[in-house]
Amino acid sequence: MFKLKENQTNTKTELIAGITTFFTMVYIVVVNPIILSDAGVPFEQVFTATIIASVVATLWMALFANYPIAIAPGMGLNAYFAYSVVGAHQGITYQTAFAAVFVAGIIFVILSLTTFREKLMEAIPENLKHGITAGIGLFIAFIGLRLTKIITAHPTNLVTLGDLHSPEVILALVGLAVTLVLMVLGVNGALFFGMVITALIAYFTNQLSFDKGFMSVPSLPEGLIVANPITALTDVIQHSLYTVVFSFILVTIFDTTGTMIGVANQAGLMKNDKLPRARKALLSDSIGTTIGAMFGTSPTTAFIESTSGVAAGGRTGLTSLTVAILFLLSAFFGPLVGAVSGLSAITAPALIIVGSLMMGSISKIRWDKLEEAFPAFLIILSMPLTSSISTGIALGFISYPLLKVVKGKWREVHPLLYLFALLFFYQLAFLQH
Repeated sequence: MFKLKENQTNTKTELIAGITTFFTMVYIVVVNPIILSDAGVPFEQVFTATIIASVVATLWMALFANYPIAIAPGMGLNAYFAYSVVGAHQGITYQTAFAAVFVAGIIFVILSLTTFREKLMEAIPENLKHGITAGIGLFIAFIGLRLTKIITAHPTNLVTLGDLHSPEVILALVGLAVTLVLMVLGVNGALFFGMVITALIAYFTNQLSFDKGFMSVPSLPEGLIVANPITALTDVIQHSLYTVVFSFILVTIFDTTGTMIGVANQAGLMKNDKLPRARKALLSDSIGTTIGAMFGTSPTTAFIESTSGVAAGGRTGLTSLTVAILFLLSAFFGPLVGAVSGLSAITAPALIIVGSLMMGSISKIRWDKLEEAFPAFLIILSMPLTSSISTGIALGFISYPLLKVVKGKWREVHPLLYLFALLFFYQLAFLQH
């Protein structure tokens, strides 16, 4: 079913890749409820909704698209939901905001059923695709360094070196060293075994404990938050939430498109600069967003942490099927998941190493042509510095057509790029982000 031989992989490799991806991204089932609870949504509701949305979307990716890409509610989109939509607008409850997410999801499904998103993916110039892959690499490495406090905030320089004597930083550096040694020695599943060894060290040094036990029963205290599409559409019209719906669609389209390009490039899944079965793959996040809104979570997106599974050898949907099953099991192991994902030093070394692997795409950018190189450079630079994949893509999309027009090569630019350059300019200049 998953064409393992054709993709030069095996069951053991795919399972280890799935476990690796799961552990690098499972933090979302704890972090997402914490952020959305600031908007008034009950913690238990979001915890269960996050798992439902992740399982449905990732299962779709596994069974219909056969790609090792995991889908879950995206970071950034949840903060936008909690602080810019609910927090900044008087009279807009989280129920109304979920109606906007639901409407965005329905529009998203319709767009994904057409060739639009597929054509958009193909319209992105090759140099920008390499820039997106490298930018995501820098971004996830920066996330790993920041979560473990190897890099911390600085009042003047924004970032600085953290306290190298703190137990968490020492654990992260030891975990990084152990994982690198395993990788250099060519050990299969090095990223996963690096996490296991780091977790054992954390347990025996009293940094990892299971005080709250291991298991709990999931619940949905609010039941279905959005059940009627007509009511949801009425809420959007009544509160004039058009810009909110537009922002959700635009950001999610490019978060997922960018991540899929990055993961597919790294895994060698692109054929003639195109992604086979792209439409089936792109349907996964739109379905996840729609289902997630019904139960109570912000939009879903392809997770950049999927690259850790690809680096561990994942090449097919068996990797993402493993992720989906582990997410399902995590619903009953809330305390255990919370304990492990609460200690970033266990999973962050994998993100840092994967970031370095993805940076290899820089060598494929045509640096001798400034009108091609600078937009790619802008993407690479801005993704980690703005903590946003879609913002990095936006700056690349705006600068690329401009420089091509100046060079007199405007015919080389796909019409869709001009359209999205205008949409991104509008979003950055006039909307909250």
